[in-house]
Amino acid sequence: MEKPIRRLGILIIIVLILIPAAILQETAAKPDSVVYTIQVNDMVTSGTAAYITRAIKEAEKNDAEALLVMLDTPGGLVSATLDIVEAIAASKVPVITYVSPRGAISASAGTYILLSGHLAAMAPGTTCGAAMPVRISSLGKYQAADEKTINLMAEHMKSIAEERNRPSEIARNFVIENLSLSNRDALISGVIDFEAADSSDLLIKVDGQSVQTNESEHILRTAGANVQSLDMSIKEVLIHQISNPMLALLLIIVGLYGLIFAFHSPGFLLPEVLGSISLILGLYGIGLFDVNITAGLLIILGLGLLIAEAYTSTWGILGIGGIASLVLGILFFPVEPLLPVSWWSSFRFMAVGIGVVGAALLSIIIRGIWRLRRIRPIHGGMEFADRLGLVVQELNPRGLVKIQGEIWQAQSKDGRNIAVGSKVKIAKKEDLYILVEAVQQDAENE
Repeated sequence: MEKPIRRLGILIIIVLILIPAAILQETAAKPDSVVYTIQVNDMVTSGTAAYITRAIKEAEKNDAEALLVMLDTPGGLVSATLDIVEAIAASKVPVITYVSPRGAISASAGTYILLSGHLAAMAPGTTCGAAMPVRISSLGKYQAADEKTINLMAEHMKSIAEERNRPSEIARNFVIENLSLSNRDALISGVIDFEAADSSDLLIKVDGQSVQTNESEHILRTAGANVQSLDMSIKEVLIHQISNPMLALLLIIVGLYGLIFAFHSPGFLLPEVLGSISLILGLYGIGLFDVNITAGLLIILGLGLLIAEAYTSTWGILGIGGIASLVLGILFFPVEPLLPVSWWSSFRFMAVGIGVVGAALLSIIIRGIWRLRRIRPIHGGMEFADRLGLVVQELNPRGLVKIQGEIWQAQSKDGRNIAVGSKVKIAKKEDLYILVEAVQQDAENE
């Protein structure tokens, strides 16, 4: 009887030794676990949404321990922000949102992203909040958006906070009262879960935390994890840039001016190519954010009036109306309530700058018309008499000659062949071609 008891005791001792060993072995394997990190360093755009969505999918595919989203953003586009919040809510991998580095902010759209994380953290000296929607007023200054928009965004912020068991009233006040919180106040009030000096400190602090994702509950093992940074792809960078309303509008204006120049002086090709590319990119960009249709019509009207001014002699009346219409259209074009106030200020200066450029262009057009009016018109056979031209197609005896920027059919006056690149002197114009004679080398040198 004593022998079986002794054997049972030995077995229990062995089990007690093996269990901790197995636990230690499992823990030792965890440093091989992966934590992906991404950076959101400026305005939240459709490119940002595509970037975060891809990072979540990459983390899920590789069975990562967590995705760490490091935030330093003043705000951004509503649709992109909602796409990010939706992607985080559907993530099978824990997403940790972290305002970093020291001195960073996560304002407006960034606050929505911060609160949507399964775990939220901030570095010392950082700030979150200030999420009241804004818009451009009739005087070109920013002001609070309409009550309907504010209430809608406030309730959405509240629902995000409730989903993550964060204080819903504080979340609502981020929008209603434009509340801002420091990292310490956010931690005390429960808006965030941790305060961490850097990402390494944060991964140590969240180690062992239980996180409920869309799929299941996770116990984080992030201490000593293999941290891998994911960068934006070229496509995401391109979308990020052109979905900025300021750049999208500039591309459209540059594209239209390029095409206007191309139609006025065809054959150079560069304005046609650059204008077409800019216009296509700009049109794609404005499809990525909310726009004011009336403002869009004002921009089209303004450009139309400037084109009309270039081809008519109204002495600036159409041009002035076109510039005013263009500036007003640009000011009211984007209707994105979560864009930062600093962005609106820059945007306003851009609109004024485009108006100044348009005014300069208008003055050049008016000056050109005035100078043309002073030139005595010359018609008939002596229109190009004694002027020099350049042979662009060999005269044999007929070919093509470039004179005063125009290509004319030409004929050698004495019937001799004249090679391409030779200078010729115009004798007279006959119907739709001109008679020319070769310029002698000695005469040319004189």
